[in-house]
Amino acid sequence: MELSFAPMEGVTNGPYRAVHAAFFPGADLYYAPFLAPDSEGRVKASALQELSAAEPRPVPQLLVNRAEPFLLAARQLYDLGFAEINLNAGCPSGTVVAKHKGAGMLADLDSLARCLDEIFARCPARVSIKTRLGLEDASAFPALLALYRRYPLARLIVHARDRKGLYRSRPDLAAFAEALEGSPFPVVYNGDIFSPADAEKLRARFPAAQGLMLGRGAVCNPALFRRIRGGEALRREELRAFHDALVEAALESGLAPHYAAARMKELWYYMRCLFPGSERALKAVFKAKSLPDYEAAVSALFSGAAFDPDAVFTQP
Repeated sequence: MELSFAPMEGVTNGPYRAVHAAFFPGADLYYAPFLAPDSEGRVKASALQELSAAEPRPVPQLLVNRAEPFLLAARQLYDLGFAEINLNAGCPSGTVVAKHKGAGMLADLDSLARCLDEIFARCPARVSIKTRLGLEDASAFPALLALYRRYPLARLIVHARDRKGLYRSRPDLAAFAEALEGSPFPVVYNGDIFSPADAEKLRARFPAAQGLMLGRGAVCNPALFRRIRGGEALRREELRAFHDALVEAALESGLAPHYAAARMKELWYYMRCLFPGSERALKAVFKAKSLPDYEAAVSALFSGAAFDPDAVFTQP
């Protein structure tokens, strides 16, 4: 079964993906955090450069609510060699939804249909969609599925929650089963895969699924893809080496030292679970204001804190 790394804004950027792939092979696909083209379909040159330079090359994702900017940006990406473009119809952020983008697109299926009609009539690349079950609840999911099945999707990635559930409600596995039944295109499951046991349960329940997409669980434990494939548990020393390589990659990308430290703190929101009972040491990491102070706090954490390689992500 295919395993993919979810796009996570501010986390799984180009340097992160490259370092992760070097240290922890196991993900078949990386989806890049969304690009938001302007009304003319223009994407920042720096964002395109990061996508093109990153190894492994990811699947780009676009956050738009109209066909024309999608098509203009997709043409740029296709010309750069990207054969698949992903449409974000699932981001639950309030600011995104207020602009009728991401999961906000699910509020008006007629408007979504007009957008998809144009995209699939004119896009030179294969198009996949990452969706939620609906805006307020999953009652409209059957109608949404019927709409998606009118188009030759490269794949449908289903985050098995409605937008209202954000990341806290329980995934709706019965709704995901509906997405699989009679689907004319590959369907991928996304939502709360935090351990090899979680992945195995989903594989057993949904053998027809094309794959599983991991997000928060894989950022918490970067060896999770390896573990799901039967490999060894994460080791403290390789996590430290991975961490240090990420810092170096952030600096090489042009980030100022204090911004590199800030970027790493975003990762510790997830990786903190690997050091249970280490609240005081983790607090020092988050409070550090300079890169030297940050590195000193991280060294203290790695050398003195308890480490649990099988810990799973928990929402604070």
